[in-house]
Amino acid sequence: MNKIDIEKGLSSREVAERIESGDVNTDETPKTKSIKEIIRDNFFNYFNFLNISLGAIVIAASILSGDLRHGLKNCLFMGVIFVNSIISIIEEVISKNIMDKLSLVGEKKATVVRDGEKQEIDVENLVRDDIVILSFGHQACADMKVISGEIEVNESLITGEADAVKKKTEDTVLSGSFVVSGTALGQVIHVGKENYAAKIVSDAKYKKDANSVVMDSFTKVLKMLSYFIIPIGIVMFIKEANISRDIPSSLFTTVASLIGMIPEGLVLLSSSVMAVGIVKLYRVKVLVQKLYSIETLARVDTICLDKTGTLTEGKMSFVDLVPVERKKDEVEKLLEKYVLASKDTNATMLALKEHFKNSEGGENYVDEILFSSDRKYSAIEFDEFSLYLGAPDILLKSELEMAKAYSEEYRVLAFCRKRGHLSSNFENLKLLGFILIEDVIRPSAKATLEYFRDNGVAVKIISGDNIDTVLSIARKVGLESIRGIDINDLDKEDVDRVVEEYQVFGRVKPEQKKWIIESLKKNGHTVAMTGDGVNDVLALKESDCAISVKSGTEAARNVSELILLNDDFNSLPRVVEEGRQIINNIERSASLLLVKTLYTVLLIIFSIVSLQKYFFIPIQLTFITTFTIGAPSFFLALEPNKALVKGNFVMHIFAKSLPIALTVLFNVILTSSFSWLFDLPYELQSSISVILTTMTGLLYLYKISVPFTKYRLTIFSVMTMGFLYCRIFQPEFFNLLPVSHVSILIIFVLSLDSILVYKILNYIITYIFHKKDETIEIESAII
Repeated sequence: MNKIDIEKGLSSREVAERIESGDVNTDETPKTKSIKEIIRDNFFNYFNFLNISLGAIVIAASILSGDLRHGLKNCLFMGVIFVNSIISIIEEVISKNIMDKLSLVGEKKATVVRDGEKQEIDVENLVRDDIVILSFGHQACADMKVISGEIEVNESLITGEADAVKKKTEDTVLSGSFVVSGTALGQVIHVGKENYAAKIVSDAKYKKDANSVVMDSFTKVLKMLSYFIIPIGIVMFIKEANISRDIPSSLFTTVASLIGMIPEGLVLLSSSVMAVGIVKLYRVKVLVQKLYSIETLARVDTICLDKTGTLTEGKMSFVDLVPVERKKDEVEKLLEKYVLASKDTNATMLALKEHFKNSEGGENYVDEILFSSDRKYSAIEFDEFSLYLGAPDILLKSELEMAKAYSEEYRVLAFCRKRGHLSSNFENLKLLGFILIEDVIRPSAKATLEYFRDNGVAVKIISGDNIDTVLSIARKVGLESIRGIDINDLDKEDVDRVVEEYQVFGRVKPEQKKWIIESLKKNGHTVAMTGDGVNDVLALKESDCAISVKSGTEAARNVSELILLNDDFNSLPRVVEEGRQIINNIERSASLLLVKTLYTVLLIIFSIVSLQKYFFIPIQLTFITTFTIGAPSFFLALEPNKALVKGNFVMHIFAKSLPIALTVLFNVILTSSFSWLFDLPYELQSSISVILTTMTGLLYLYKISVPFTKYRLTIFSVMTMGFLYCRIFQPEFFNLLPVSHVSILIIFVLSLDSILVYKILNYIITYIFHKKDETIEIESAII
């Protein structure tokens, strides 16, 4: 540390030299993505590239055939990729703008001495060796050495411990600490990424993958299909070209088969429905930074809570004065006299000042000893006597048992009096009474914890505070039959051993918070973590779902998936319920969407094996999916649904979608058989296959809509009427032949068969899947 004139501080030349050499307090906090990065990530991906390529093939085929209009209408399927990308971009941009505003509001200033004058500068302009003035309410925005004066700091955002720590000359003040009393000059010793807080944050900068069963399931399906789509496309084109001897027509049918394989609606459904959920949550002051984090919280089975800022409001409250020997009003007048005269600004004194806020004045006093964490007491000397306030085990030799009777529930202070001057000799102190102080618990904490308990979510409380203090608060918020442990000296292996056995953890260091999360995840739990300080960053980053508050540090906010903008923990049940609605409804709707992929794969196999021309072209597939999959899946996913999330997501949607896909295959095979027996033209066979597939889809839509509500009945009715209108009045646009007696007869017979076949297949498949996942109900085969 260079020796600097504390009266003059650094000169402008010295500041410039340090900036040029890089010794400046550059902000190392993870930043939000730029607009350019958001657009790039959402538009330039494999899913979009595949759809655009298929659209280009359709346009090329239409140009070759000389009918561009036909090609354009067969490219309607591409609309979904733009809608999906735009929804994701809008959601991310809204989140970015809110986060950037929060960062601006939280920008801090530092008061420094430069060129012999006091200056207020942005903390990012601090340089090494700057002389910084530290006083009550200031936050150290870089690591410093105290070079003059004496202060007490609160390091809870760094270490998690709420007790004030005394700092005198040559002591180090860590970045992120708040000054709670005293005045001092500090010399900056670390800047930027060398700061203690920045080192903690830097460990959290690794990329955190989204923990989403829905997204992971859809990604696996898309990845699996991507391996087969090109070879299948080549085989299909060769087959179609050999059959029709028409390149444009072969390209159309090949693209139709490949489009059907891609479950593009899965991604659109999940992102759009979650975006709606994000908007709803923002209205109740919850900012969702990552699209799939709502789903993650709905699946959480363990939530780890940081005491300060989550269960408590981070301040103290006066509870009662318990007099000893004297009357209560006499002792209270002396306490009032003491509080009004005191210049202490620690949390305890602020609570007492709040209690006496309507009192007036404040007597002059002879001398005062301010509270320090080393002394654990404060004192004021008046003209005839002195008053002492502090820890009972420091001030008292007797009456300690009486103090212990209250210590399990409250922080207990001894209030004493003695004649004469202030001194460290406590022999003549006379106990006046005990003052009971407690942490202010958030009003919503108890109800929120009851919600998690009733919904099967285990609660772990993690704090840097003394274990007895944390246990007391835990009991006050309704946690019963709990066990606590001080893990200050435990290593990682010890944490692994005790993490399931205990519910409350005290004296926890930042890296130990991360260990707790890691151990719980290793044991198969889905873990959420709440926190607001730099000391919480590692654990927040490690958790499956990180939750911070608006008033928390920027580092905590930037690594969190959810931010409670009203600083109210009570918002979490609303998030859980929104997540349950999304997952349960997406599961139901995804089974609709997966039907198309399954029956397309089955139809492609049948088409190749039977050497038949493929049964649909892109515009016909658009017709089918519009009325049986696309619109209904989206609207059904918006329906209220608070049921518990149960079972394996993938197995549930396959159990629901496979029977209907096999029914479509059955219909197409029978239609092909009719066409072969009666020598029906391809156009008629294709039209009948389109109608039967749509009707089968409506049959499944009916099944998942019963019992009907007004909302479900409206959806089903609109889809059915839309299907009938387009079939009767717009057949040419969808390349369907007009209705004939032959087609009506075939459709009527096969539609009756479809119902029977579907019921039998549904029973068999749900029975098989039930053996793997008992949460899947076996469907009745009775008509």
